[in-house]
This record gives sequence, structure tokens and C-alpha cells, in this order.
Amino acid sequence: MKVIDLFAGCGGLSLGFLQAGFSIDKAVEFDPAIANTYQRNHPEIEVLVDDIKNIDNSGVFAIGDAEVIIGGPPCQGFSMAGARIRHGFIDDPRNYLFKHYYNVVKTVKPKIFVMENVKGMQNMQKGKIFKEILNIFTDSELNDGLPYNVFHKVVRAVDFGVPQKRERLIIIGTTIEGIDFDSIWDETRNSIEEEYPDYFVATTVRDAIGNLPAVTETGIIPNPEPQNQYQRYLASNSTELANHTQSNHSKKAVERMHKIDNGQNYTELDEEINSVHSGSYGRLVWDEPAATITTRFDTPAGGRFIHPDEDRTLSPREAARIQSFPDSFVFYGARREISRQIGNAVPPKISYFLARFVQRILEQEE
Repeated sequence: MKVIDLFAGCGGLSLGFLQAGFSIDKAVEFDPAIANTYQRNHPEIEVLVDDIKNIDNSGVFAIGDAEVIIGGPPCQGFSMAGARIRHGFIDDPRNYLFKHYYNVVKTVKPKIFVMENVKGMQNMQKGKIFKEILNIFTDSELNDGLPYNVFHKVVRAVDFGVPQKRERLIIIGTTIEGIDFDSIWDETRNSIEEEYPDYFVATTVRDAIGNLPAVTETGIIPNPEPQNQYQRYLASNSTELANHTQSNHSKKAVERMHKIDNGQNYTELDEEINSVHSGSYGRLVWDEPAATITTRFDTPAGGRFIHPDEDRTLSPREAARIQSFPDSFVFYGARREISRQIGNAVPPKISYFLARFVQRILEQEE
């Protein structure tokens, strides 16, 4: 089954679909640094490095190019201002990323699309934007007489054995009729659990990173022996692992981190910290899930990202493990670029589940 990945990022969503046996035909990513990581981890996949607007308008895609389209158009620019009908919303320039995602779906006409986004999209502008997006995909006239039956769900990473408190909104549409989404969701979970009994078991920061040695200047470390099922699931056959290096913290930042115990944050400091993050200078707890890994996990002021024992923030390899990336996946680029890649990614354990869910939906047509 062929898949097109739009807004592919470093490939977290693609990875789960590849693990489930799908073939990624093309991936679209605007940022060259992020696209480089995708390409170097998946050299067999054609990566289109361009604005999706240009790709959409260039005629790259045609009907039947893929059975499945996946991706998460960023929602920062969504607006309902002056949009009271379908075309008004689609044509608003602030919604152009969603517009071109939808245009590719409409052009290719896949049997299924998977759209991933922030949980808060449901409540943007009092729910009007979310309602309009659902209406666009289910509108028969807009979709040339082939509307999508749409299912949506907020998923919690911890429910998929991912050791962080991440929540994301998943929207899935299919042209296949008579789909009982809730039943197939449960069947998918049961099927995976039969094959991997520990797949959905709750995991912690210790489960994810407890066997990693000290960080190194190069980020290269010997491949440690897995100590639990989660580490075995992510393990690589390589003799070395990459990306295990720390950020360069100021002396003042290190002094602050040293004063903070597990589970505490900047409120324990005897000084004012100007940060928009309520968990700023937060230290992780070994035997709990981590906070949501964001693009600022390398900065102590960015949230609860201080190592449970050491006076430093998480290394990229530690953050990647908490995101459920396999140890064989290597991130390329400058420190900030790598942080964006990891923080914006869909945890591969979630995307693998979604891929298996999509497989079961496709089986209903046969």
C-alpha cells in the first residue's frame, strides 16, 4: 500500500507506517535541515523539499498516487474570520497549509487520510475551526461526490507505552462505507497486544533512558545492553549510538538546576524567572512519565526537561527515546534544528498503532 506523507518532519509518522509494512511513495517537508534527517534515515524514499503550496500547484500528485495520505498541517495560522461557508474557510490565506493538505487529498483521492494535530485545535475559536475542517472532508459536493467518513480521537502517549504525557488529536477519514471506527480501534489494540504483550504497558523515564551512559562531546556512545522491554523494543544492532550530547548551559543555569530536586521547578528558586512555561527549570522524576517533549527540551527554561540526576537538560538521544524513536534513528543538523525535529515529531509507537488501525480499515473493503 502506497502512502504520501505531507508535513513529514523528520519522519515519526512515516516510521510507524513503514514498520507496519506500508510503502512511503513521497514525503513533503519544507525545512531542508529536517528533510535531511528524513532522507538520511530513509534513503529509499523520495523527499520533496519545498513549500507544499508550490508542490500542490505544480501538478506533482495525481489521482490514485496513494491509498493513504498522512500528515499534520500546522494549525498556528487557522482562522474563521469571515468564513461562513466551506470555500470561505479553504480560501482564507491564513489557512493555506490546511488548504494544500486538503487539495492533495482531493487530487489523489486516497481511500484513507490521517491528519495529526495539537489537541487544542478542537477548541480554537470556540470549536468553529475544528467543525469546519470536519465539514470540508464530509461535504459531498466539495469532494466530487466522494465524501469521507470521518473519525477523530485525542490520543495520550502514555496509553501506547510511550513515557510522556503527550496528547494529540487524530483525524482519520475514509471513503470506505460502513466502518465502525470504535470497534476497529479496539480490535487493533487487541491484535497488537497479542503480538507484543508489553506494547501498551505504562513506561517511565527510567524505562526509557536508565541504561544510557554519560553524555559525550561527540554524542557517540557504546550501544548499551537493554535492561527492560521498552529498551529492547527500541534497541539497535549497531555497536554505537548517536546524538547523546548535552547542551552548553551557562554557569548560572547550572547553579539553578543544582538547587532543584525531582519533581520541582523554578518556584523553588529564590529569584524571579521570566518564562512563559509553568514548568520552567523542572526536573524529571525517574519513575514517572516525562512531560511532553517539545522543541525546547534542550533549554532548562523551556519546561520540565532537566535530567533526573544530572544538572543538564535531556540529550537528543534521551528525548528521542522518550518519544519512542528507535536507537538506530539518527538526527542531523545543528542543536536547535535537532530539537525541533524531535519535539515536533509524532511518537513512532503511536504512528505504528495508527498504521495498523488503517490496515484494518482497508481490510473492510476486501
